Amino acid sequence: MNVGMRVLRGTLLAALIFIGVPVAAVMTVPLASSPAAAQTLSSISVQGNRRVELDTIRSYFKPDASGRLDQASIDDALKALIETGLFQDVSINRVGNGLVVSVVENPVINRVAFEGNKKVKDDQLKSEIQSKPRGTFSRPMVQSDVRRIVEIYRHSGRYDVHVTPEFIEQPNNRVDLIFTIAEGDKTGIASIEFIGNQAFSSYRLKDVIKTHESNFLSFLGGGDTYDPDRVEADRDLLRRYYLKHGYADVQIIAALTEYDPGRHGFLVTFKIDEGQQYRVGSVAFESSIPTFDGNSMRSFSRVHVGSLYNAEALEKSVEEMQVEASRRGYAFAVVRPRGDRNFDAHTVSIVFAIDEGPRTYIERINVRGNTRTRDYVIRREFDISEGDAYNRSLVDRAERRLKNLDFFKTVKITTEPGSSSDRVILDVEVEDKSTGDFSVSGGFSTTQGALAEVSVSERNLLGRGLYAKASVQYGQWARGYSLSFVEPFLLDYRVALGLDLYQREQLANQWISYNMKTLGFSPRLGFGLREDLTLQLRYSIFQQEIGLPSALRNCNNNFGDPNYNPSPAFMNANGVWDGSSLGCYSDGEASLPIRRELERGRTLTSMLGYTLTYNTLDNNKNPTTGLLIDFRQDFAGIGGDVKYLKTALDAKYYQPLVSDIVGLIHLQGGILNNVGAYAGQNGIRMLDNFQMGPNLVRGFAPYGIGPRDINFLSTRDALGGTKYWGASVELQMPFWFMPKEVGLKGAVYADAGSLWGYQGPTSYALTNEFNAPGCVRSTSSTSPGTCAGLQFDDTNVIRSSVGVGLIWQSPFGPLRFDYAVPITKGQYDRVQEFRFGGGTTF
Repeated sequence: MNVGMRVLRGTLLAALIFIGVPVAAVMTVPLASSPAAAQTLSSISVQGNRRVELDTIRSYFKPDASGRLDQASIDDALKALIETGLFQDVSINRVGNGLVVSVVENPVINRVAFEGNKKVKDDQLKSEIQSKPRGTFSRPMVQSDVRRIVEIYRHSGRYDVHVTPEFIEQPNNRVDLIFTIAEGDKTGIASIEFIGNQAFSSYRLKDVIKTHESNFLSFLGGGDTYDPDRVEADRDLLRRYYLKHGYADVQIIAALTEYDPGRHGFLVTFKIDEGQQYRVGSVAFESSIPTFDGNSMRSFSRVHVGSLYNAEALEKSVEEMQVEASRRGYAFAVVRPRGDRNFDAHTVSIVFAIDEGPRTYIERINVRGNTRTRDYVIRREFDISEGDAYNRSLVDRAERRLKNLDFFKTVKITTEPGSSSDRVILDVEVEDKSTGDFSVSGGFSTTQGALAEVSVSERNLLGRGLYAKASVQYGQWARGYSLSFVEPFLLDYRVALGLDLYQREQLANQWISYNMKTLGFSPRLGFGLREDLTLQLRYSIFQQEIGLPSALRNCNNNFGDPNYNPSPAFMNANGVWDGSSLGCYSDGEASLPIRRELERGRTLTSMLGYTLTYNTLDNNKNPTTGLLIDFRQDFAGIGGDVKYLKTALDAKYYQPLVSDIVGLIHLQGGILNNVGAYAGQNGIRMLDNFQMGPNLVRGFAPYGIGPRDINFLSTRDALGGTKYWGASVELQMPFWFMPKEVGLKGAVYADAGSLWGYQGPTSYALTNEFNAPGCVRSTSSTSPGTCAGLQFDDTNVIRSSVGVGLIWQSPFGPLRFDYAVPITKGQYDRVQEFRFGGGTTF
């Protein structure tokens, strides 16, 4: 019988090896169960072992208290030996009063190699598999490694991957393990469909999820590869989106995926049961704490009667109420929202119940996984610490803050029991990610011309949560550099300190006749008053100097000067001025305010300012709903050469309309007040005025709107104004016939606005008679001359235009093309119907 079984065993083993089925071990034990099987064994002999010690193998046999081994103990020893993975074959035979254990050891892995892998590096694969050099070769382990490699490729979107393990025998029972990988083509998302959605179109819902359809630009981005984890996360994103818009009964029933061989991609289908849309019927507050008035929390509620039910606003209300209760000394207060639906009226009655929660304290906060970020950078995002009362809302807020830092790949906060029933331990698990950026960017716009920039930035400098950036710009009409540094927690307070040093040079171009250099430094402080309201305080000090191209500085009215040159255009053939009274104006000269600034030289501006920002946008990059308001004021005159008060307001309101069309109302206005004299001159410098163009009314050129020099043969520079207003109505709509992932949408708009109120210099006396650019020569050879009076147009006419635009959220960065036609304009305004702007980073 033993001979027959051995033959059968050998045949089976050979067959398994031939077809590639993993064989961990083959065991042979006599089937006889005679009383002798439980006799005391005088010896256990081992055969075939080369690396594994004899005593190690014997240690797996466990006799009972009387020193006897029964069949069950022998079977247990056999299973244990097989499970070690050290042996390719194990057999146990009884010889006389002893056992003979025959083993065939698994080879030792000499090296592990990969062939055919281009998309995944060797180092990444080696870190993921279990088979290691100098480790034991095990077929089950190798098959497990094959599955792991396949999983890695599938998470990167390659579902056609094939992995074949091979081993090459080497001397001394060693093998080289080689994984041959056929990576296959990338398997993308062929289509995304939604079933059951009535309230929101499929086009809108594709904006909500992270998975995207493949298109001809997919190689530049991500999200178009099939990832089951991402699809599952998309279900939660869809659910939260519906809950935010009043659909309290929504269910994302399923996310179905199917591979379509014909389209070489996955078909993803989300089945949705929307339910009814609810509004808030009533809001009430209850408190079971005798000394706590629940109605005192009403001002912290973000849900209001008559508004759409919003689960996100409800969560934020609960969080703010619990934080406020903790501040009032009720550290264990728990706010629990309760919603009672009225299915007929489609309303939800919300009750915020404030109860005394369990008295649980935080025993310890453990931070794990941070290999680069310092512990204190993570801990300062908590509003609680060891020994404080446990507050789930504050823990959730800390987790959200840590994710928003963008320092980590993953953030997870869990709890575990402490040393007693009223103690809890917080475990913060994070995984650091790269936070440095090096970018080379370039672009072109009709305002700034061609522009290139090189920048280096670090969001988590030295692991201390500091931000630093250095950039250099060089362009056709603009160039300079900037250095920025931000400490987000000044003196351990939630106050951000920013420092900016910059140098900019604006060159003369088709819009302005002068060059301008600016060198400045600006410290600033930022405060988060609420999640939707921020305040920034700043101080700015900068030096400005303007210059003129040589063609506008070629005037010399001094007859006795060897370089006498009133104007090349009025020289006769003998190089002598013909005596025309036009003199230096003959070939065009810069406007008087510009020549005045050139005469004065460098000026220093020192000012204090602040910006108050209210932001409820759903998406800062591509908003569809919400309000953004910026109100800013700057007071110049804290020393320096300039004094003024500048106030500006900018408001944008987005509202979704029908069929994925988003409406935008944009209002803006500003005023510049003279609060004193500068350098002995009354009025306001031209350089401090508001300058407007397509940033106010599209269809006009940069510096194209407002007061302008109209002197004969001058460059007719824009002088700017002290007051402006603007209003714009825009409809943004997708191109439904194009894939959503292309990122194209169109816009139609109407703009109106005006700029007026020039209060700068209109004439001045020369300090240098002989080399004053663009000024009429003096009638006396000994006294200074006087620059001619400024003639300018300052008509407060309403400028308006209508136009169309093309907006592209491209992989190269945001691009926008506008074509606008002015309807009303000033006599001397400059028109630019087509406008383009954009850039890229690579």
